[in-house]
Amino acid sequence: MTAPRLLLCAGVALLLAGCAEKRVPPVGVPPVGSPGASGPTGAQRATPPAAAGRPLQLGLSEANVHLLAPGPAPRAFGAFRDALATLRPDRYRLVVDWSKLQPEPGASADLSLGQDGCGRGLAPCAAYAGLRGNLEAVREARRAAGGGWEVMVAIHGVPGWAAAPAQGCERPRTQPRARAISEAGLAGYRALVRRLRALGEEVGVPLRWWSPWNEPNHPAFISPQRAACSSGAPTLAPAVYGRLVSAAREELAGSGAKLVLGELAGVRRPRALSTGVGEFIRALTEEVACAASAWSQHEYASPADEPEAPFARDAVAEAEAALAARPCTAGLPVWVTETGVGGDRAGDPRPTRAPDLARQCAAQAARLERWAADPKVEAVFQYTFREDAVYPVGLADTRLRALYPTHRLWQAWADARGDAAPPRPAGCGAP
Repeated sequence: MTAPRLLLCAGVALLLAGCAEKRVPPVGVPPVGSPGASGPTGAQRATPPAAAGRPLQLGLSEANVHLLAPGPAPRAFGAFRDALATLRPDRYRLVVDWSKLQPEPGASADLSLGQDGCGRGLAPCAAYAGLRGNLEAVREARRAAGGGWEVMVAIHGVPGWAAAPAQGCERPRTQPRARAISEAGLAGYRALVRRLRALGEEVGVPLRWWSPWNEPNHPAFISPQRAACSSGAPTLAPAVYGRLVSAAREELAGSGAKLVLGELAGVRRPRALSTGVGEFIRALTEEVACAASAWSQHEYASPADEPEAPFARDAVAEAEAALAARPCTAGLPVWVTETGVGGDRAGDPRPTRAPDLARQCAAQAARLERWAADPKVEAVFQYTFREDAVYPVGLADTRLRALYPTHRLWQAWADARGDAAPPRPAGCGAP
């Protein structure tokens, strides 16, 4: 899906002046580092590190090293790196696309595989050394902040050589990277986990939390979900996922690492091509389900939902209900490891008029407030900081010209103390 263009230089008088010369944020969001901006620059920051006592632990997915590491940064990245630093995340989600790291079985996964640093081909760009660069940047960010930035590894993407053959009910043009893992692939997966562990030790960043596979209930990550194209057909995905969990658990034994299971897409009801949240959890074996130290659920905010309460769509509540039915999972903390807001459906084009941005911010605020009031929800992760051009729910636009009002919202939560949700910032709608 093509990302929406931010209309920074057309049709809005407040944004016209000087737009060709300088980067101007959307309505209501002053430039980073200016008076009244979302937050101070890194040089100005004198706030404490990621702090115990927040209403929620805050996490973040962001791959670009130049938005993570303190110190000198390419010109287009520095101010936005400083804006990210003001969020002082407790946790960092390291996303590992195995299919890109090891396209052939004869060579080990390349954990230093160079990245161009673009936003899916969109400038600004600045190269970095893949996962090694990510972990080195996290190490330095943690030192600069005095804490936080605890890493959770999240793996996805089966290399073609490691994929099982096509079968069952699949979407048209399903790629090998989405398919179930083969026996040869499972051995390769084990080797990947070992290499990632070794990289963490080498760089000096503990990898304490591991998600064995991303969104195993979605056909983009495990396919097929069912043998027959009917929502009533038994789901196949939990068994495939269980093999990955068992392999990760064995490879991590004795390391002190813990498993964050789930990472489920927010599919509330069984569908022909995907597995419902509750359906997936109930289908896990006791051995697999009880291996979890935390449960992970993905849930995106939608301006179409706000200000309804309770939410018409609540995958977190669905997961909690299913977890409560099994003694070993009933008390698990829940982490919302992907959230964000953009279009009415996550991944849709993002409207960027001021009223639309305010509605988006209000919708995200409503979700954060709901999770802060839920004693089971422990941590919430923004996906991503720099907007993914094909999944536009970030805090800054893809071209790094603007911060959205949701950055101020997350900053308010970063600064909050105690159990209560902070007041919504200006431009974020009334509660």
